[in-house]
Amino acid sequence: MKHGDHMMETVLVTGATSGIGRAMAFALHKAGYAVIALGRNAAALADLAAEVSGVRTVAVDLADRDAVAKALTGQQIDILVNNAGVMPKPGPFDAMDPAEIDQTLATNLASVLFLTRLIVPQMRARQSGHVVFTGSSAAHAPGANFAVYAATKAAVSAFAAGLRGDLGAAGIRVTELVPGRVETRLYSDVLDAGTRRAMYEDGHSLQPEDVADALVALLRLPARASVTRLDLMPTRPVPPIKIR
Repeated sequence: MKHGDHMMETVLVTGATSGIGRAMAFALHKAGYAVIALGRNAAALADLAAEVSGVRTVAVDLADRDAVAKALTGQQIDILVNNAGVMPKPGPFDAMDPAEIDQTLATNLASVLFLTRLIVPQMRARQSGHVVFTGSSAAHAPGANFAVYAATKAAVSAFAAGLRGDLGAAGIRVTELVPGRVETRLYSDVLDAGTRRAMYEDGHSLQPEDVADALVALLRLPARASVTRLDLMPTRPVPPIKIR
């Protein structure tokens, strides 16, 4: 199988129940890839499967490593999209709940390392593959009230760079997607409705479909070409997030 023969390639997308991950599942399926959509919300995955015939769904929590390994046993993954992530409640670091710090590190970093370690050996054995990480502009321009989130995304960025060094000789591509503000439900559990509306009311934020389309475009490049990092920002400035 050649890397360009994407009709035959299988993509695993984590965090596929909403936002960017769900948009990725739609766009990849439309582009001809075989898609495995992984997420914790079984009902949301069922809705996705009903709307997009042919997408395989896996309802599992990435924190349950045995369940993840079991669900993916024997499955060839040509492209791994590490997209799942959480946003802790914005605010000063010294006021954060230690449990929330631990959860953010576990979801945004530890689970990413685990899943990548689970999948990459098969890619190395085939001497082909592509690992994609959904990062954040917060990793490269961190600001107040997002210290831990920015730290996890910065760690993912460094991991992607190191992994690229490990795998490049084997013909495996590694890409860090770096979107700016995207209008998703990421903040829905940590910000009140008024604050969320103010974030997006100017209409200039990116949409999940923009990130998904960018992913499809970079995957279609020939195997000799690797997009190492893709920054995708709103064209017009977006207002700062005001924490109430």
